[in-house]
Amino acid sequence: MGNDAVLRICLIWLAAIMVLTGMYTQSLKKTAATYLFGMLAIGGVVLPDWNFFDRPLSHWCTLVSAGNDDDDGPTQSRMKLYPVRIVIYTAVYGFGFREWLNYIRTS
Repeated sequence: MGNDAVLRICLIWLAAIMVLTGMYTQSLKKTAATYLFGMLAIGGVVLPDWNFFDRPLSHWCTLVSAGNDDDDGPTQSRMKLYPVRIVIYTAVYGFGFREWLNYIRTS
């Protein structure tokens, strides 16, 4: 990951959400569930090497070199926005968020 600041900010937000969940529910189990859900969400969005996954599927078995200039240059964003990727992420994380919220709300 080229920019560790994004990971640090996400982890700080996760810690804050865990503290709020722990204070609201008074449950260590629900706080741990919040941590697990948050780490899975961060691991699925922030950590993947998008330069690796933005290549064609047939090239995934080869290494990505730092000098791989198949793209248009340094103006390339970290993650390209593909409609199918957005739909899949929205569905998966939306379902996970709904289940987490239902778990937190139950007494």
